[in-house]
Amino acid sequence: MATDSEPAFHASLRVLYLSWRDQGNPEAGGAEVFAERTAQALTERGHRVTIFSSRFRGAARRTRHRDVDIVRGGGKFSCYLQGMLYALRHQNDFDIVLDVQNGVPFWTPLVTRTPVVNLTHHVHRDLWWAVFPRVVATAGWFAESRVAPWVYRNCRYVTVSRSTRTDLTELGVDAARVDLVYCGNDHPRDLASFDRVPRSADPRIIVLGRLVPHKQVEMAIDVVADLDADLPTLSLDIVGTGYWEPELRQYARDRGVGDRVRFHGFVDDDTKHLLLSQAWVMVVPSHKEGWGLIIVEAGLHGTPSIAFSTAGGPSESILDGLTGRLADDYSQMRELVLELVVDDTQRKTLGEAAREYAFGFSWVSAAERLEMVLLSVLSRPGPRDHADQ
Repeated sequence: MATDSEPAFHASLRVLYLSWRDQGNPEAGGAEVFAERTAQALTERGHRVTIFSSRFRGAARRTRHRDVDIVRGGGKFSCYLQGMLYALRHQNDFDIVLDVQNGVPFWTPLVTRTPVVNLTHHVHRDLWWAVFPRVVATAGWFAESRVAPWVYRNCRYVTVSRSTRTDLTELGVDAARVDLVYCGNDHPRDLASFDRVPRSADPRIIVLGRLVPHKQVEMAIDVVADLDADLPTLSLDIVGTGYWEPELRQYARDRGVGDRVRFHGFVDDDTKHLLLSQAWVMVVPSHKEGWGLIIVEAGLHGTPSIAFSTAGGPSESILDGLTGRLADDYSQMRELVLELVVDDTQRKTLGEAAREYAFGFSWVSAAERLEMVLLSVLSRPGPRDHADQ
């Protein structure tokens, strides 16, 4: 029994996530994985969690993903208005709101008295111009860089990397209001079975993620084409879906490597882990990432990754020269792929370190840290076993 000097175990929280997409959405990415994995882990710690997200073709308005309630409303853009209305109508049903800012947030501080935490994976900045016409991009960046920091001026922030925390402070968000919660890692159900899978006989690189322009998958295709003289048997596995896939298929044909680029589309977890265990190197040519879930996921299989040093989160999910390599530009990325493919010793050494590093991340620890942030926002005592952390 708790004494006056020893706070009782925290009460269950009612948590609402507002997220552009849920993980059932074909366009779901790392931000959605973070939301659903931490949401599920929070329910396992006794909390009740609901995720509000946009609808998509064939999606039910209400469903459950394990122990998490999923509510869907609105389309790709109208979901923001629908999310605001949901937060307004249900403000007495939740203790706290996690407002996921994917470029723009849901603006919930304008409509609810419920405490709000802004969850930002990365600042979009020039990504706006890579995706939208100039007028829309300019408006979007103004909303993200000027309006959002003002609307959330009294809110705490959560982000997944130190680089994003720095980007947020450059937008005027007080660093003292930004809490860091690293992503976890999805361990396959039977990792030992994948440990027995041999690497592909011929060198193989892999790209995993949504097929959209700012992921710059063309650069991975360029690597295969540009290294043809040095690595004529090098091939590329592209895992994921997105509206940019037809352009990428055409690009591979135009570069003359259509027969060495395999598009796998959306795959189940076992197939994903099989492909990661067979690959020699993971290539992450994305312009910007909040963290880089796929990097530590590949690391579980001893597969080192190469990403850009300027991409934000990958500069933390990769320990340069220890668990993988960071490139300053495409030319260096291409040369690093060549270097790791031909240097078995370096590739294996990096892979072993990447595996050890990957085991240091779990969704349980991510949820524990997130729970502590939520409780502190609500000024509630945390669980005694974490009080000293």
